[in-house]
Amino acid sequence: MKKPVHNYSKASLPIKVLIVDDHAVMRTGLKFFLMAFEDLRLVGEASSGEEAVSLCQDLLQPDVILMDLMMPGINGAEATRRIIGRWPHIRIIVLTSFQEAELVQEALQAGATGYLLKNVSADDLAQAIRTVYAGRPTLAPEATQALIQATIQPPTPGQDLTPRELDVLTLMVKGKTNPDIAKELTIGLSTVKFHVSSILDKLGVSSRAEAAAVAWEHQLVDTPGAAAKRRNK
Repeated sequence: MKKPVHNYSKASLPIKVLIVDDHAVMRTGLKFFLMAFEDLRLVGEASSGEEAVSLCQDLLQPDVILMDLMMPGINGAEATRRIIGRWPHIRIIVLTSFQEAELVQEALQAGATGYLLKNVSADDLAQAIRTVYAGRPTLAPEATQALIQATIQPPTPGQDLTPRELDVLTLMVKGKTNPDIAKELTIGLSTVKFHVSSILDKLGVSSRAEAAAVAWEHQLVDTPGAAAKRRNK
C-alpha cells in the first residue's frame, strides 16, 4: 500500500530535498530514506559546503536542505549562512552527530530552521522536513536541552578563545611583551596587538594582568592542571 501524500498549505509538492554530507554512506542512506515518502523528492546531493552553494544555483533552489555540520572547507554553518543570504526562502535542517549548545546556536544564527541529530528516526526526519517546509522550526530534544543548559549555566570565561589567541595568552601569562610574542609566534606586531585586544574583550578584562589572573583561575593556559582539564572536556 502506498503511503498517503500529506496535505500542506503549499501546493508545490513533492518537497524538493538536497542532501549535503561529506560521507558517501550517509548520503546513500538518506537517498533510500527519501524514496520511502511520496511527498519528498531528492533533487541533488553535495559532498561539501561549496558544492551545496553551487547546486542551489544550478538546481534553481531546493525547498529543503539536509545539511551536515562538520565538513572540510566550508562547514555546514557557513554554507547555511551563504545559502540563506542568497536564497532566504530555502529551509535548512542541520543534520549532525553533535549537540553542543555552541554549535546549535551557530547553526540557528546562520539561518537554519532545524537542528536534528543523525540518530533521528526516518518518520521523525520526514516530519521535520515537512515542518520546516511549512515555515516552522524544529529542534532535536537534545539540542533544545543543550540550549537550556547553556542559558542556565553561563559559559566559562575563555571558551570562545581561538587556538592562536590561546597561544598569545600563554605568552602573556609568562610576561612576554608584544614584540616578544610576535617574534616567538612568527607573526606581525599588529597581529599580536589585535589578538591581545580580542583576548581582553573576550575575557571581559581591561589589562594584561587581569587576563593572566583569569587564565590561571580557569586553567586556560598550560598550567599543571590545564591540559588534563581540556582533555576531559
